[in-house]
Amino acid sequence: MLGANLTIIHPTVFILLGIPGLEQYHTWLSIPFCLMYITAVLGNGALILVVLSEHTLHEPMYVFLSMLAGTDILLSTTTVPKALAIFWFHAGEIPFDACLTQMFFIHVAFVAESGILLAMAFDRYVAICTPLRYSSILTPMAIGKMTLAIWGRSIGTIFPIIFLLKRLSYCRTNIIPHSYCEHIGVARLACTDITVNIWYGFSVPMASVLVDVALIGISYSLILQAVFRLPSQDARHKALNTCGSHIGVILLFFIPSFFTFLTHRFGKNIPHHVHILLANLYVLVPPMLNPIIYGVKTKQIRDSMTHLLSVVCKS
Repeated sequence: MLGANLTIIHPTVFILLGIPGLEQYHTWLSIPFCLMYITAVLGNGALILVVLSEHTLHEPMYVFLSMLAGTDILLSTTTVPKALAIFWFHAGEIPFDACLTQMFFIHVAFVAESGILLAMAFDRYVAICTPLRYSSILTPMAIGKMTLAIWGRSIGTIFPIIFLLKRLSYCRTNIIPHSYCEHIGVARLACTDITVNIWYGFSVPMASVLVDVALIGISYSLILQAVFRLPSQDARHKALNTCGSHIGVILLFFIPSFFTFLTHRFGKNIPHHVHILLANLYVLVPPMLNPIIYGVKTKQIRDSMTHLLSVVCKS
């Protein structure tokens, strides 16, 4: 009978504060945030357009690259427009369900991006270690299955978090000292036990990402072994050059994410506004730099971008 009398209380809205402690600088912070967001959307959008329009880029590596670009747009668009609304218009109110929706897409994009980077590492492994079987292994069917697996795992991993948050009662404040909604930040506003949220939110998504990191590491150790067995220095240089941009994107994604996690977990003496600022830069900087890295390091992308720009300018 006791369980039947329990009432779950959900607030109508949450109030996002932006970056607490730096409120007087919100207007100034909005300028680089806005510029980085525009760069990220335009760069990744151009990358997707180039891959779709150029038949020479209809290869597995570029399909995964366009998926990565789409995920970057999703990650930054889910967070930055709301942050800019807070900075410019003090529009911090966000309905309860909208907050959960924003949180869902942020975490899904994070896990999906990790999975896409693993798929790209597998693509490089097959291309370098078993080049004669490349087209027979990475068929359109195989790529479709990998895509379904990436997004299926991401959604399946994060979806339970919505129910873990909806089961809680929120009878404390409805103020979130952040510029966007994230799982533990919302759960800490509850007045009921959040042990399950903490353990699930930490272990399941992190386990997925750590498995990806381990498999990427194994892939590249096998790639290096294969490269150093190549007979000529030119062949070794060419093989390593095809991996350069991917390694750069991997480092750009995982190093800031682990640094952000470690400072959030163990940086008790770090001011709260530094945590929030790092969390915001993490959803902006990699999406902004990824297309630049691939544009500079990958000749096919660079040439296709140049051709697309020349066509646009002529028209």
